[in-house]
Amino acid sequence: MSIYNWQKIDWPHFQYDLTGIHETLIAIAEKAGLIGGKLSHLSDQLQTEAMIDLLVEEAIKTSQIEGERLHAADVKSSIKNKLGLNTTFLPVRDKRARGIAELMLDGRKTFKQPLTEEKLFAWHKMVMAGGLSSSLTVGGWRTDDEPMQIISGHYGKVVVHFEAPPAKNVPIEMVQFILWFNHTAPGKSNAITFAPVRAALAHLYFESIHPFDDGNGRIGRAIAEKALSQGVNHPIMMSLSRAIEADKKAYYAALKKASRSNEVTEWIAYFVSTILQAQNDTEAQINFILKKTLFFQKYEKLLNERQLKVIKKMFAAGIKGFEGGMSAQKYMKIADVSKATATRDLQHLVELHAFAQVGGGRSVRYELNL
Repeated sequence: MSIYNWQKIDWPHFQYDLTGIHETLIAIAEKAGLIGGKLSHLSDQLQTEAMIDLLVEEAIKTSQIEGERLHAADVKSSIKNKLGLNTTFLPVRDKRARGIAELMLDGRKTFKQPLTEEKLFAWHKMVMAGGLSSSLTVGGWRTDDEPMQIISGHYGKVVVHFEAPPAKNVPIEMVQFILWFNHTAPGKSNAITFAPVRAALAHLYFESIHPFDDGNGRIGRAIAEKALSQGVNHPIMMSLSRAIEADKKAYYAALKKASRSNEVTEWIAYFVSTILQAQNDTEAQINFILKKTLFFQKYEKLLNERQLKVIKKMFAAGIKGFEGGMSAQKYMKIADVSKATATRDLQHLVELHAFAQVGGGRSVRYELNL
């Protein structure tokens, strides 16, 4: 029978050695400064665009980690509605998209405030908006007498990865967690020097209690981002969930191992490296926005409406790029033109050096020349 961290006599007094991650912590601090410098070169409008893109990415990925698929357009419309950035209010039917968008924005707006039970209950209501099950407690701690287990497999071959404290223990566990979180904040009595370390501990601590019937992962990641934002005294510009979702197996494996002991050096090493990866992703996103801005400054007045329509479609694919590149057939479909016109427009874009030609013959493709 497994013994979990919360069952040990030293719970929740985590022990760890930061010797092996000093370089990563320094790299995170340096990267934060670099990202801040690059953001300062963007106009207010482009900074807002970067923020919205990252919020949408975080909302999509934090839900995807839990197996929930949301449409980016719904999440983006919800965020822009909340920020008052849509010229007309865009109705969004998906309550889940509205709820997770509200969580993303509230996390940024209230990052300086102490964590409270009321705030966690409010976040849970946001996360559970549009939920299908009426049997779950929403906006309150779980109360079911049945064990809260994280499992995989099927009937007869179920594997229990973790079992959380019984529901009767949750209220006092959460009182202690909230006190710990607020007392370890910058400037407080038990402040943890490095924000990434505090974020790692906060996420593990919260997930170990698993206080809600559902939505613990999404709220736990929001708590980690709150800790990071408090560490730099402004809302962080990154999608932590995108970095986690890129290797979910590593995330769950690290959590599983950490849940067996209160010696958590290995967990912290995993989590801070994930934060650094999230920063690298953010830097790449900002670079993409900068390149897009320079691209339009250079070429916009030289292009016809068809070419602009196609190029905007390609940029809309984001940093991952337009899948398969642009072809004459795709151009014809997007711009609604003949093959002759598509070929002529594409050749013009190559001559301007706006497009780079890849391959030849029937397999020729065109990429944005950034």
